[in-house]
Amino acid sequence: MSAWIDRILREFPADLARFWIACDPDNLLLDERILHGLRERGFEVLPFEDSIAFRTEYEERYRTAWDRGEDGSAKALILQLHGTDLNALPWDYVREGRKVSLGLADLFPKLSYGVIRHIDSEHHEALFEAHNRHATQPLGEGATKDFILTHLFRISPYLLNRAEEFWRELLRLHYRGSGLPPLLADHVGGIVADNPDLKDLPVAELLTSKSVTLRVLQDSWDQFLAQHGVRSRRSADTDRDDAHAFSVPFDHPDVRVVVDNMFFEGTLQPVDIEGSPSNLPAWAKVGVKSDANALGDLVAEGAKRVGAELPGTDSSHRDWSDFARRLGEIIYRFHSLSAQQANGVQQQVHALQRDADTRLTDWVFEHFADLPSLPAAKGPVMVHHVPRYLAMRRGAGEERIALLVFDGLAMDQWFQIREHLAARAPNLIVEENACFAWLPTLTSVSRQALFSGLKPREFPDSIETTSKEPSLWARFWQENGLRKPEIFYRKSLKRTGQLDELAEALSQPSIKVAGIVVDMIDEIVHGATLGKRGIAGQIAEWCDTGFVERLFFLLAEHGYRIYLTADHGNVEAEGIGRLSQGVVSELRGERVRAYRSDALAASVPEDLDAFRLDLAGLPPDFLPLYAGTRGAFVSQGDQIVAHGGISVEELIVPFVRVSVENEDQ
Repeated sequence: MSAWIDRILREFPADLARFWIACDPDNLLLDERILHGLRERGFEVLPFEDSIAFRTEYEERYRTAWDRGEDGSAKALILQLHGTDLNALPWDYVREGRKVSLGLADLFPKLSYGVIRHIDSEHHEALFEAHNRHATQPLGEGATKDFILTHLFRISPYLLNRAEEFWRELLRLHYRGSGLPPLLADHVGGIVADNPDLKDLPVAELLTSKSVTLRVLQDSWDQFLAQHGVRSRRSADTDRDDAHAFSVPFDHPDVRVVVDNMFFEGTLQPVDIEGSPSNLPAWAKVGVKSDANALGDLVAEGAKRVGAELPGTDSSHRDWSDFARRLGEIIYRFHSLSAQQANGVQQQVHALQRDADTRLTDWVFEHFADLPSLPAAKGPVMVHHVPRYLAMRRGAGEERIALLVFDGLAMDQWFQIREHLAARAPNLIVEENACFAWLPTLTSVSRQALFSGLKPREFPDSIETTSKEPSLWARFWQENGLRKPEIFYRKSLKRTGQLDELAEALSQPSIKVAGIVVDMIDEIVHGATLGKRGIAGQIAEWCDTGFVERLFFLLAEHGYRIYLTADHGNVEAEGIGRLSQGVVSELRGERVRAYRSDALAASVPEDLDAFRLDLAGLPPDFLPLYAGTRGAFVSQGDQIVAHGGISVEELIVPFVRVSVENEDQ
């Protein structure tokens, strides 16, 4: 155990009290490593957001059992208060609870609180070690920024004298990281502002945003190819200007090695070229589609590299989200291959998928229970965080927001849509992240959580249907200050012929938030007969209708900030046999069954490749049984595409902000 985790955990001695109140203004407890460490000691953490909801969960899951002399859901409960004002709590909580105060200012006394509060929790452990080892005296704001840049991000802005040094550090920063906090990025930008090699670059924006960096690299790659006499069809076929292209030193060894990996893993896309790349350096051919076999080689090498870095049970949710995006790129490319090329790498790709799913399942058993409590301020970790995050965005000035839920959209299918948009609508800008669906990965469970902002145990009466989805969406926003006429909900959107009516509805100036379900992907999946390869072909045909870009443009035209996500993904599965249980199971999905009692769940044959995972966020009488590996509860050997279970492709879904270039101008 690290010194940082130990420092937090020692505030909670085991067996000292049942009920704790933690004044935690910096959300230190809402870090998955801390949550996991507390859970191992018998503690659970519940953030205090709503008095009624907290009291209900406290009484049902903890206090009633404790009064009977039982442990209940946990030996001890910590009420996490985001602040220091105990007057915000009911008086009986304050009377009963043992109080603890935690704060960054106390834990980092030699650093400026105004700076360290901008540092993401994933860096606290490393910063704590650096603080204890290297901070010898109190530092002001500027010195704290330099300290963090040096000891945490390994960047010394005063040494960024040449372009290749900046690009090297920038790529290293983004390759497996999340960029600099804006406060630090602005600090670096100010230091290098007078450097003639860097003055024309949007330094702070590049250091902060991975999506901006990738767009610049992709556009600059065309320029690099042109310098070697190679013209890309991408630059020839679009009216794109070169506003995002810069003289990136791609051929510098330190830059080249990262760019090479980005092409192999799908972060950067190789481009079609006109003519022969004979004048192109050998290393650069990874970034062009020079022959029919080029993409197949990319898939094989990409699968090899991604497979070498599989997350494990000790990995963070960020590690798994990043991996899901890298795997999604590989799968998307795999489904783009010809049948002959696909046969050559199929075994390798399928082995990667199976290994990833096995590891993810192990991780879910250890860590999934911690995810619902994680903060959503910098982006949703789970789909039920999405409404709360959007409410924060409204508070930050985004007056009109549209949430597009592409029902059943897996990560690889999003990348297919994204590449279509890159070709057809190059002025659309996407900022990509990911979040976790709820388990089981079913529409009635996860989509309701997405629109309501609630855990499934908070809507037990409708967990098997989506009929209450509009009212749950409306209730969330009414509780956040909007009136009913300001809230819009529409489902079953899928064809261009529906867009004119939608545009008319969304043009009403009273509407402030719009929740829209696009269910074409789910419809394709449930009718699929040729696996995910066949689905990719149908998605391509759907995209060719122009529906997706038209939808984005009409939302932008009416002033909406656009966010896209999914309730779950989908996966290829093989039948392990049907369960002939009549009405014993309340919910009968292809990858999951749900039962209402332990006795009913026990009726499942013992030799079936299936397993139980009971989560605190589900209703207590909702007990899922999951098909093992990539199995499905259909006839033995049948090949289907389904959802409901635990796999990377089902559980981790895109969360994307889409904007139109110059929409704010």
